[in-house]
Amino acid sequence: MTNVIKLRKGLDINLKGRAEGKKVQIAKSEEYAMVPEDFPGLTPKVLVREGDHVNVGDALFANKAYPDVKFASPVSGQVTAVIRGNRRKVLCVKVKTDAEQQFVDFGKKDVSNLDGDAVKKALCEAGLFGFINQLPYAVSTNSETTPKAIFVSALRDMPLAADFEVELEGNEEAFQTGLTALSKIAKVYLGVGAQQNSSALTNAKDVEVNIFDGPCPAGNVGVQVNHISPVNKGEIVWTVDPSAVIFFGRLFAEGKVDMTRTIAIAGSEVTAPAYADVLVGTPIRTILEGNLKHDEHIRVINGNPLTGKKADLANDYLGAHTSEVTVIPEGDNADEMLGWILPRAKEFSTSRSYFSWLFGKKKTYELDARVKGGERHMIMSGEYDKVLPMDIYGEFLIKAIIAGDIDKQEQLGIYEVSPEDFALAEFVDSSKLELQKIVREGLNILRKENA
Repeated sequence: MTNVIKLRKGLDINLKGRAEGKKVQIAKSEEYAMVPEDFPGLTPKVLVREGDHVNVGDALFANKAYPDVKFASPVSGQVTAVIRGNRRKVLCVKVKTDAEQQFVDFGKKDVSNLDGDAVKKALCEAGLFGFINQLPYAVSTNSETTPKAIFVSALRDMPLAADFEVELEGNEEAFQTGLTALSKIAKVYLGVGAQQNSSALTNAKDVEVNIFDGPCPAGNVGVQVNHISPVNKGEIVWTVDPSAVIFFGRLFAEGKVDMTRTIAIAGSEVTAPAYADVLVGTPIRTILEGNLKHDEHIRVINGNPLTGKKADLANDYLGAHTSEVTVIPEGDNADEMLGWILPRAKEFSTSRSYFSWLFGKKKTYELDARVKGGERHMIMSGEYDKVLPMDIYGEFLIKAIIAGDIDKQEQLGIYEVSPEDFALAEFVDSSKLELQKIVREGLNILRKENA
């Protein structure tokens, strides 16, 4: 069954440096790390000590509130460090990799003969269940939740985002196995882009395929949930990254954990934008080694420019849900004579303030990381509604979150949003508010109040 859903609201931002279809080889790193912060809502309990030896699939840490939800090591080797921050917050667990990888054997399973509880148990034992997120609250879910539906979005349309069809090549069987496994728990909705034509997506089995035709953020899973099965108070839906579906499929088909994913190395400051197969937890410096135009005045991003996190080239690692590593100019060395009064024919604008609109929408832009303005009072101008294709009042919801009015937040649909849904609104916001941060803080407070 295939449905076509057309969206009119949104905004496509064509940035310079999009990854080409070719793949490059990335050198193996001597050290990998799992970062608990990659799993929102998680309070980790470390299960290993420095000096311990782990195999691929052994748990490094678990959800303190739900000990059965564990998080597996992507490599085998010796645990070299458990890095902690303020108040002993666990920042990451580092593993020095073995020359020859050793895997925990979880046993091959025929998913057609499993029920939902068996699928949950298998994912928990292998340390992969935590890759499943949930709405409301946009956090890593737990095995005690019962979803009314499961959503997988195979459409990635954020600026410089990786094309999932590149990753899907050669992983079609694992992807289908993962979908079938999830369908044993609840009905699965697969979101596909109008330009995607892989038969593994359009003809996927055991799921309902929905084609989304429209500009960014049509690929946001929250947008897709809003149009297919909105989340009301008391309801739960699961959302799963398509790469995680492949992880699940490999587990059942091969009996082992394999967290290799295909990412895009992109951005205007990258010498040769391309794709690469890397493990979750690979050091960012290894991924970008020898592929940067400059070492200074650059912004390295663990993710895409709108929703990714600023990365420390020397100390950060590929995120668990990250499908691209991007590098753009920082802009701290920009010297613009006459400033804002320039016509700016090469700058991107959502309005016609610059002359760049005369060159059409297909032009690519080289944007830097500058905010170009300071935070100011919120302007109720309808800017958010133009790029937010959801049946909610975005500006009023943000005001309710800032005011701490929980009743109003619930009435305005906070249960069905995640921070990434407001990424474009944050980009066009003339008030320069950190909308994603505001939404995350609001969701955290609401989750605590409802606990």
